[in-house]
Amino acid sequence: MAAHCRYGAGPVTLLADLLSSVFERRLRRLPSAQTDDRPTKDVLDNLIGSHGEVRGMVLAQLLLDRFHKMDLDEKRTFFGHLAKDMDIDPTKVRTALSAYEKEPNKTSYRAYMSAAEPPRQELIRRLNQVPGGTDSLVRMRADLLPMAREDGALAALDLDFRHLFASWFNRGFLVLRPINWQSPAQVLEKIIVYEAVHQIDSWDDLRRRLQPADRRCFAFFHPSMPDEPLIFVEVALTAGIASSIQEVLADERDTLDAEQADTAIFYSISNCQAGLAGVSFGNSLIKQVVEDLSRELPNLKTFSTLSPIPGLAAWMKENAIDPRLTDTDLAAVAAHYLLNAKSFSGQPLDPVARFHLGNGAQIHAVHPRGDLSENGLVQSHGALVNYLYDLTEITRNHELFASEHLVAASARAKALAKTGTTLVEQGN
Repeated sequence: MAAHCRYGAGPVTLLADLLSSVFERRLRRLPSAQTDDRPTKDVLDNLIGSHGEVRGMVLAQLLLDRFHKMDLDEKRTFFGHLAKDMDIDPTKVRTALSAYEKEPNKTSYRAYMSAAEPPRQELIRRLNQVPGGTDSLVRMRADLLPMAREDGALAALDLDFRHLFASWFNRGFLVLRPINWQSPAQVLEKIIVYEAVHQIDSWDDLRRRLQPADRRCFAFFHPSMPDEPLIFVEVALTAGIASSIQEVLADERDTLDAEQADTAIFYSISNCQAGLAGVSFGNSLIKQVVEDLSRELPNLKTFSTLSPIPGLAAWMKENAIDPRLTDTDLAAVAAHYLLNAKSFSGQPLDPVARFHLGNGAQIHAVHPRGDLSENGLVQSHGALVNYLYDLTEITRNHELFASEHLVAASARAKALAKTGTTLVEQGN
């Protein structure tokens, strides 16, 4: 860690900071385009046709500034122009593909690639070139997503954003930083705002999650968004696997010396940027944190989550399962749901289960009174589940889940699910 700086930012961020400062200085010397009163459509077209780097950056900055001042109707019109007027030309694509099929070579392939890429992808790239452009585009996609759910053309436009973001935000560009009580206030404030699993009620609540020796928090950052966490995970170092969030987040508890802990509990994972929906970071985050913690604390032998079951209550209601169960029966029904309730594609219905099982974890244990908060009672009648990351089995579990949708589970969880199946079939 000696080479790291800026609360664990590392050399990647150091280089990014240097590049960012260069671009910022260059932009300050650029002529202003604020007096450009042409319609936004004309500015868009001009940016695509621009060959001068400085002029292109001025126009890109102007467009981003305009966009973030638009109301929803104006943004819908903006997106509509990108979707309709900057789409691919099917005739050109067919002609180019036919030419490539007849004579595959560098020239014909380049022509096909050019025809198959809609001009709006190049527009998005040019908007990304200005300082702060990446963050602006992420916020732009956050505005696009709800509109894309209702409009097929806008959904196609969203695929272009997602395609580019998948490249820009791949693991090679991400920086893992530890978040602690000494981290900058602006980052800590965002941890409070972005926490999506177990609400952080106050600064004191945040301190209890970050400051003690047996607590950790890690986040992925992108060099172009150095103060905006993309995803973060909160970790409790414990003796044995925790069975409830109440014990993890208790106001008054005995702090465990980190060297005495044998287990790392991942009890909350929160995606932070709505505009990056569908761009997966969680898999890489957990694996990197496991690696870092193993190196820091060799005494850690067990890596487990304490996870919500967000789809359980809705599934029980849909299947007319009376929620007034004993704790034992609720745990059994929850285990059945996690192991056996599948979508038409064969994937587990529960989104959190899909995530962890897809990462190579296994269902370890179900706790019927694991989360007695209001949210926990609403989404799962209070039940939580441990997903165990057995480092010797992760690869095998992942491959079996990916190829056969096989759900890895402990013998205890399988036995519990068998009882749950009987309960469900008998109608409780």
